[in-house]
Amino acid sequence: MKGKLILENGMVFNGTVFGEVGETVGELVFNTGMTGYQELLTDPSYCGQMVVMTYPMIGNYGINLEDMESDKIHLRALIIKEEAKLPNNFRCEMSLDGFLRQNKVIGFKSVDTRYLTKVIRDCGAMKGIITTKDLMKKEIEERFSSYQNRDAVEQVSPKEIYEIPGKGLRLGFMDFGAKANIIRNFKERDCHMVVFPWNTKAETILEYNVDGVFLSNGPGDPADLQNVIAEIKKLIEKKMPILGICLGNQLTAWALGGTTKKMKFGHRGGNHPVKDLDHNRIYITSQNHGYAIDKIPEKARVSHVSMNDGTIEGLKCDDLHIMTVQFHPEAWPGPTDCEYLFDEFLEVIKGAKKDVR
Repeated sequence: MKGKLILENGMVFNGTVFGEVGETVGELVFNTGMTGYQELLTDPSYCGQMVVMTYPMIGNYGINLEDMESDKIHLRALIIKEEAKLPNNFRCEMSLDGFLRQNKVIGFKSVDTRYLTKVIRDCGAMKGIITTKDLMKKEIEERFSSYQNRDAVEQVSPKEIYEIPGKGLRLGFMDFGAKANIIRNFKERDCHMVVFPWNTKAETILEYNVDGVFLSNGPGDPADLQNVIAEIKKLIEKKMPILGICLGNQLTAWALGGTTKKMKFGHRGGNHPVKDLDHNRIYITSQNHGYAIDKIPEKARVSHVSMNDGTIEGLKCDDLHIMTVQFHPEAWPGPTDCEYLFDEFLEVIKGAKKDVR
């Protein structure tokens, strides 16, 4: 069905709606990955966003249930140039179109996504509307003004505490919209995980006698989560070892006295070079964020930086047993070169336990 993408700056792109037919509004962002569209679709960090894929053909290898990063699609819409009509892969269980229909998510195709990406790079991330209707100016303004994403973390976080058994270190897992491969990485290291909803109090976490706390990725603006930041401060005061990834990195920065800023168009893709300052090595990383650390906390030092734009990609506080990264060491999609950071964190926890003794 014919449709149109209306941007907040007034530009209109004609195309074809596929998947679920309907109307949606969201924040328009782009991803430079050549593969990994299924992991992207099911990544809770994209909640409330409309994602433009720069690679021209999407859906080539279909969809399989093994590569899910959560139990459903979280983004508002997927925007592509061309859909692969006949996916070909021995693991394929359904088509991209069928997966979008199953999850009642809108797809939009037959649009020049590389030009659209240039618009986002020039003008910054902005709101967009996908519709099959001819909307009046007032209707467009009403739809843009009605969009907000402040409760995104609440939407994607679990509602109750649950445990994932393991024989190793006890880990408190703060789930703000965690990707499944983060859990897989800790399971491979035999950690016993106690998974907490986003609004769990520090006192409750400490009652479970955890050896360290992990702060996950998630959607939205970290500045909107001041109540969460207050609880992280309490954990820091107890010198609880902490690892933060993506949103977890930003929240930790706030808890330590730093701040974050909204980036013009963010980092999203599996090809972002980052320098590890401690090891003097450059890694290609998987990234998905629209905010970055602005003010460096006095208690912390920068451990990683982006080679593309110099933004802060990680912090460390050795005396407080804290390490954070802005990128995704668990990848999926993207390179797995930085999985060593999970092992490094477990060593930080062991070191903290020795200090207590």
